[in-house]
Amino acid sequence: MSHLFACHSTNSKAEEKPEVVATPAIETIPLKKGKIASAMQIPGELVPYQQVDLYAKENSYVRKILVDVGSEVKQGQLLVSLEAPELNSRLTETQSRLQSQEALYTASKANYDRLLETSKTPGTISPNDLDQALARKNSDLAQLEAARAAYQSVVATRNYLEIRAPFNGVITERNVSPGAYVGPSGKGSEFPLLVLQEEKKLRLVVAVPEMYTGLLNPQDEVTFTVKSLPNEEFKAKVKRMAGALDSRLRAERLEMDVVNNKRKLLPGMYAEVNIPLPAKDSTFVVPASAVVSSTEKIFVIKVEHNKARWVEVQKGRAAEEIVEIYGKLNTGDQLVAVASDEIRDGSVLNNVKMAKAGQ
Repeated sequence: MSHLFACHSTNSKAEEKPEVVATPAIETIPLKKGKIASAMQIPGELVPYQQVDLYAKENSYVRKILVDVGSEVKQGQLLVSLEAPELNSRLTETQSRLQSQEALYTASKANYDRLLETSKTPGTISPNDLDQALARKNSDLAQLEAARAAYQSVVATRNYLEIRAPFNGVITERNVSPGAYVGPSGKGSEFPLLVLQEEKKLRLVVAVPEMYTGLLNPQDEVTFTVKSLPNEEFKAKVKRMAGALDSRLRAERLEMDVVNNKRKLLPGMYAEVNIPLPAKDSTFVVPASAVVSSTEKIFVIKVEHNKARWVEVQKGRAAEEIVEIYGKLNTGDQLVAVASDEIRDGSVLNNVKMAKAGQ
């Protein structure tokens, strides 16, 4: 009986002995400041360097169109010839009025000059007659100047019946044919007669998000590609920065000039733009593995007295395996190198492998 009891006592002690489980070490890193030089991939659009919609200035009829879609034109080249019969009548009328006023002024001036010369002999011409002749001459002169201005206005308007190219470019749209009745925008023409674009020089337009606007400078060089030429990379320099944010997009407009002499690129193409973001101010930089992005917040795990403390942060730029962070942290703080939300806030950490500040 005693033998059986002894055996039972030995087995109980063996069962009560706790199992030793090895806890993996939690490695930390010291928080340090650094600089990240990165690049931003952003969509852009190629637009003409210059574009103009050409309308008729006066209500008229299209007499002749000398170009078509795709035509390359030079500055000053005649594109469209118009005709306006009413304008020709106005020209004849104003020209006749001008000639009439010139004759009247010539006569009144001659009369005044004759009276003025005669009045040099005392008693021959009364002062009142001389004053009336002078007033008549001045009145006829004013009428002559008005007639001349009216005639020149009609002549200038007639010049608008010839529509010429304001710059070198390509006709990209044509909306009329000979005989069509046209006029100014909204007063006879819903669409422009022609659309002219400059294509040997383009603008690359991008909208840069607000958080990156302070990192850009004029003359920064960017590279870009387009879908139609995936194996070719193009270069351009930042030329114009809006200096203000678009209230809808919360982004700043940037423009780059693109030389396009071979016309490989077309206005309207979308581009994938690579914009370098040089390092500027020193910020806290940590491995990407040290930052936890949960549904609730973004945080790092700070180790204090072998306890875990979640510190909420904001992410900045990222490059390869490192990322900028902003939060209530100090240089030298020990952060968990490979963090996760399984390490709960306030939990005790029994096996911490602290890194030295120089590491």
